[in-house]
Amino acid sequence: MLNETRRGEKMETRILGRTGLRVSVMGVGAGGPSQWGKRDAKLSQQESVAMLLRALDSGVNFIDTAEAYGTEGIVGAAISQRDRSQLVISSKKRLGKEKISPAQLRAGLHESLRRLGTDCIDVYHLHGLRLQEYDYYLNEIMPCLHELQREGKIRFIGVTEHWNADLQHKMLQRALADGVWDVIMVGFNLLNQSARHTVLQPALASNIGVLIMFAIRLALSKPDRLRETIKQLVASGEIDARDFDLENPLAFLKESDAATIPDAAYRFCRDEPGAHVILSGTGNPRHLEANLATFARGSLPAEHTVRLKRIFRRVRSVTGQ
Repeated sequence: MLNETRRGEKMETRILGRTGLRVSVMGVGAGGPSQWGKRDAKLSQQESVAMLLRALDSGVNFIDTAEAYGTEGIVGAAISQRDRSQLVISSKKRLGKEKISPAQLRAGLHESLRRLGTDCIDVYHLHGLRLQEYDYYLNEIMPCLHELQREGKIRFIGVTEHWNADLQHKMLQRALADGVWDVIMVGFNLLNQSARHTVLQPALASNIGVLIMFAIRLALSKPDRLRETIKQLVASGEIDARDFDLENPLAFLKESDAATIPDAAYRFCRDEPGAHVILSGTGNPRHLEANLATFARGSLPAEHTVRLKRIFRRVRSVTGQ
């Protein structure tokens, strides 16, 4: 069951690697620029909760939040109104400049449980782990995570990268080699597909659960930023200017049934082998409806997928942020 899927349902579901958890391919991302309406749209908690309930009632069952996002309370308020047993909750412990101790990890988890209003977090991650700190967390903090697992406070252990500071995914390559993590969160999008060979394919071979972040960032949601990014990549020699209309990059994607560039970008990531959940954040109910519609659509035309892989195959310097 390396990537078992069920399509033709209200929302496509997949098995999250060796966890065995059945998860929706679209996951609620309660962080990012919007923090589920808490930051950019300045939604009230009631409005954010209502939007989250709409996602859940549309078949989304995977929710990712974190101590650092300040949205665990929103998630907790929403999941208290639905069947908790049908949901998969992912949260993360913030890693600061100073290394955290096992006691701090335990205290942080207890606070997350309190805010979420649950007695167990399905996937608990170390958030933004850097390669230079990896050995400390593996040797000093992993035993504490295993204790919390035995106590029934977490089910599975995950790790997320700090992609803006680790463009080559070196920390995750190390993590995959160790084989001790159940789930990883990796940056991947149609502009920068560098994780395909170094992270996604090894994770697939090892049956590790994979969450995709950065599927959409400013460069894929703001036309001006996309033009700037394409010109930057042409200047760096990572892409060929002959592949683009520099004033309307990626216009060819709209020749299919793609409603927008973000629509195509989400579907590109969704169909990448090894990916299980594509995280999608928003602070706008209309945007949520558009995202739900995107994940109900079929694959991009094969020629478009091949073209995207070809023209961005050398990109390493941008995340789309």
